[in-house]
Amino acid sequence: MTDTVSDKTLSEWRHHLRDEADAAFLYRRLSEVEQSEKRRDIYRRLADIEEKHTDMWRHVLAEHGAEVGNTSPTLRARILAAIARRFGPSVLLGLLRREEGQEVRGYLQLHRESDPGTARETALTLARESAEHASALTSLAGTTGEPWHRIQTGGTLGNIIYGFNDGLTANFGLVAGVIGAAVDPHIVLVTGVAGTIADALSMGASGYLAAKSEREVYAHEIRMEREEIRLMPELEQQELALQYEARGIEADRARQMAAEIMQNPERALQEQVRFELGIGAEHSTPLREGWVTATATAIGACIPVAPFFFYDGMTAIWLSFTLAMISHFVVGAARSVFTGRDLLRSGFDMFAVGLGVAAVGYLVGALIEQIFKST
Repeated sequence: MTDTVSDKTLSEWRHHLRDEADAAFLYRRLSEVEQSEKRRDIYRRLADIEEKHTDMWRHVLAEHGAEVGNTSPTLRARILAAIARRFGPSVLLGLLRREEGQEVRGYLQLHRESDPGTARETALTLARESAEHASALTSLAGTTGEPWHRIQTGGTLGNIIYGFNDGLTANFGLVAGVIGAAVDPHIVLVTGVAGTIADALSMGASGYLAAKSEREVYAHEIRMEREEIRLMPELEQQELALQYEARGIEADRARQMAAEIMQNPERALQEQVRFELGIGAEHSTPLREGWVTATATAIGACIPVAPFFFYDGMTAIWLSFTLAMISHFVVGAARSVFTGRDLLRSGFDMFAVGLGVAAVGYLVGALIEQIFKST
């Protein structure tokens, strides 16, 4: 052992090892289900590099006397692989691109904070290669920008999970409140169905308006950029040349390319939109975002209501409670796919939230029922 490091540092290095092993496993699985030969080859090469990364961390840990056994894929990685098998690799591109960006930031910070040695050199190497991975995924996704500067959401899959979560939690609290008021079973059912419809419409409208607003912002920025190219072509040409230089093109060649592109204002606009504004190709529409969010919300909201269609009394109440609490745990675990937190901890956190919502809803309903009874 060359020197002594803290248990916290060793734990951090093991965390990086596990992340790299998960990435290698996941890219390998994506290559197996990808239909395009070109994309399949990219996933294979990414998997090969990630496996080299695990070997680098094994070497660092061994150098400091830490034993490392076989690193099996985590449950989270297996869930993501199953999602890719069911829906195709493209559904995970946004998430994978974001995670590679987070690795770049994490490794750069580790490089800055580490003492000179193998770990510091490894962190810098992995930061550079993670940036290359993020660029490859950016190309596959048809987007632009550097994800370690612009962290994005999980896209459609994220909307589904968060919409489901909202519908489940909101309607669970509503149903619990009506139960607390000790009303007739058919009132619980009517209230739950009304809550499902209202919440789904509300979330769907929010998703639609958010996506529409984003497109309007993009359109406004593009109009401004078009005007800048028309009114200040010399300045825009200089900016474009600098963009090319920043990407490793020799200065003289960069200026020549910029001058050629500025001869065609529309092409110049496309380049500035891609490089300066970081706006990539659109893969969704406001209408699609709206109905996806609304559908996921409605499905989640139906869970605490469904038992009242088939049962009544305490049977329906306890079945509703049981299904809702299980669903809260499952959706919490699913959220860990995007947050990167421990799956069980994230599931139990959401379980506790569901329990708290049910308790508050029930107590408020019971309080209101007592108030009306006493008047």
